[in-house]
Amino acid sequence: MDLFISAEGDDADLVAELRQGGITARDSGLPAGLVAADSPPSGGRGPLCFCRQLLPDARLVCADSVNRWAQALLEAILVGVPEGKPWRLHLWPHYGAVAPRTVGARRAFGTHVLGHRSPKLEDRAGQTPGGVAATAGMNRCRWIREALVEGLKERRRHLLRQLRESTEPWGQEESLVQGVLTAPDRGWVSIASAPVPVRCRDLIWPWDGGSIPVAEDRSAPSRAFAKLTEALERLGRGMGPGDHCVDLGASPGGWSHVALGRGARVTAVDRSPLRDDLMRDPRLEFIRGDAFSFRPDRPVDWLVCDVIAAPERSAAMLLEWLERSDTQWFVVTLKLKGEEDRARLAGIRRDLARVADPLFLLRLNANKGEVTAFGCRRGAEASG
Repeated sequence: MDLFISAEGDDADLVAELRQGGITARDSGLPAGLVAADSPPSGGRGPLCFCRQLLPDARLVCADSVNRWAQALLEAILVGVPEGKPWRLHLWPHYGAVAPRTVGARRAFGTHVLGHRSPKLEDRAGQTPGGVAATAGMNRCRWIREALVEGLKERRRHLLRQLRESTEPWGQEESLVQGVLTAPDRGWVSIASAPVPVRCRDLIWPWDGGSIPVAEDRSAPSRAFAKLTEALERLGRGMGPGDHCVDLGASPGGWSHVALGRGARVTAVDRSPLRDDLMRDPRLEFIRGDAFSFRPDRPVDWLVCDVIAAPERSAAMLLEWLERSDTQWFVVTLKLKGEEDRARLAGIRRDLARVADPLFLLRLNANKGEVTAFGCRRGAEASG
């Protein structure tokens, strides 16, 4: 059985999306935020916009102590992790409640509880209703991890040496062990043996539960900057000095702020100017005009766009940029207003997949009522 973690508040959207792909969700009585479905025989689950994380071939574990949890994980690791190959471990609780939190722009990203954005386990505190249970769950996960490490030291020290702590993009030889506790004595364990994580990189992310806390930057012109920050983190590639970025619909300048802060040169297009300090930046060129009409004189490194428009219009603009080879990398928000817009996403993905690889179409932790398309023009990553 496959276990899916839905994007925040999107269980129904995920179930509908699975059904559209020919996968029927099980009526499993799981808590909100978890959706179960039979594993497809071929492994062909297809990309999903409203899935935060996939736990393939998950099995139920009932363990009434920390040591029994560690033993269950150890047994799964011995069977599913290839000898002598690197692997990672994700272990988190999915019970209790933690208030949504943000992290500073320079902070490391952490894990996820019940779909909320939250920092690393050791940084969270149970200060809300249900917070005591959440803190207890995080402590339990930490103790289980510690007991597992001790077990590996005793029985399989060579496996412990291959354990990696990283949020870098998956390598071809890396496996992933995931454990999610839905109660202190109940939960699910999944082994994604190499090369499953890299093949399913748009469904299996290198963060616990696939969730990245929303970044915080008090100097940004708007909170929209967090969407671009997260997309770049998930893409595993940032902007930097020497890059030329076009920001369509740039005002008041949240996304230009991110690009400039990373050293890129920015062409900002909007009918309204950006914040004064951004307008004075020598690396920013402001062009007053319509975002959808602008085309660069020569190819650029990045196209970013957070315009409020119908999703098919933003997608058509992105498709044209990619077909004309006007950009190499892209991050574009698609605003959703209802069921009809959600139904269009599968077709939008098919169109973009012809000219983009990698392509991600995902409801980010920082998204509200929207999804974000991000990736690279097909063939450009290899050549650049």
